[in-house]
Amino acid sequence: MSVRTPDPNPGWLSDIALEETRSRVPILYVEAVPVRVDSLGLVESVGVLLRGSATGEMTHTLVSGRVMHGESVREALMRNLEKDLGPTAFPQLPVSTVPFTVGEYFPLPGVSPLHDPRQHAVALTYVVPVTGDCAPRQDALELSWLTPDELMRREILDNMEGGRGALVREALAHLGALPA
Repeated sequence: MSVRTPDPNPGWLSDIALEETRSRVPILYVEAVPVRVDSLGLVESVGVLLRGSATGEMTHTLVSGRVMHGESVREALMRNLEKDLGPTAFPQLPVSTVPFTVGEYFPLPGVSPLHDPRQHAVALTYVVPVTGDCAPRQDALELSWLTPDELMRREILDNMEGGRGALVREALAHLGALPA
């Protein structure tokens, strides 16, 4: 019997193992549409992150990240919100872990509105009210709070990474906040 040193990050795959896994099986993600709401619970603004893409382009995106092995969906959602928005964002996680929609990203464009050239991914997508101060972290350069009217501008929606503009539109419709 051999004695092994425990892996300090047992929920993570090495870069090589992740690339191999991505080429063979769908990967589970959580995504969040951060919102600021008024005292009646109506959406005032939606938070979108600005990131540099692998090709050097600037794109807007949402809070997103993988669910690690052994991690609950709720834990993954909180971890990724903190990772992207900072520790003082104070997100209010939904009572239920039932997402408002499930996004399916395919590596080949045109299969669905959502596209990720690295992999086939399935994303449980949530609307999450945020009450604290947000400071983007990790690879996000900026967080912008846009009103639903501002967000629905074609130059914003069409510039969202991987087709996420479709998720934003669906989130606003789900909340009854889609501008007329």
